[in-house]
Amino acid sequence: MHPHFGLANVWSQGDLVTRGVFLLLGGMSLASWAVIAVKALDQRRCARQAKAAERFWSAPDLASGLDELGPGEENPFRTLALEGRDASAHLGGGEARARLQDGMDASDWVTRCLRNAIDDCTAQLQAGLAVLASVGSTAPFVGLFGTVWGIYHALMSIGVAGQATIDKVAGPIGEALIMTALGLAVAIPAVLGYNALVRGNKAVLHKLNRFAHDLHAYFVTGARVAAGERKVVQLKKA
Repeated sequence: MHPHFGLANVWSQGDLVTRGVFLLLGGMSLASWAVIAVKALDQRRCARQAKAAERFWSAPDLASGLDELGPGEENPFRTLALEGRDASAHLGGGEARARLQDGMDASDWVTRCLRNAIDDCTAQLQAGLAVLASVGSTAPFVGLFGTVWGIYHALMSIGVAGQATIDKVAGPIGEALIMTALGLAVAIPAVLGYNALVRGNKAVLHKLNRFAHDLHAYFVTGARVAAGERKVVQLKKA
């Protein structure tokens, strides 16, 4: 590449708008990759916690089952188990029912508590995805704006110089087109990362809903019915 062409030359010869587009695309790229990395680690952690959820049903009692799920406020499976336990304890406490929620059916009350917990977990899983969606949809247009701006100034410079030979036109125009390529380079990973994370979130939510269904059966009936079998898995309450 000619020493007077390239990204370094675009930056050094560019005005405030060109440099601003460069910095904006760089910030968008860093933000998207940060979200992808953090959310990917969160999904890996949830996958490990889902395996621990199966060991929960092999525990002799509820307290031991909670220990199997592991500690941490960011454990959605433990959160579901605690919400179900608290909902069941609330209905079975024998206290005077002075509020409207105290008159609800046991199954409805446990369902409501578990559903609220799943909604909170869903919001946490989806946090940050809006950044990827925004970057994926706007980065190409930001790069295109930088290209249009660069071509405009390149043509203005060529007009002032009065020289329109190919060597005078190709360099500035080519450098301006780099901005479009940069916009695509920022947008494509964001779109791919968004799709991958959405697919991973669906898998996690499927496991959470299945675990919540088993918890509902346990806290309402006292047992969890194993899927695909006519077998009841007993788990003593703490």
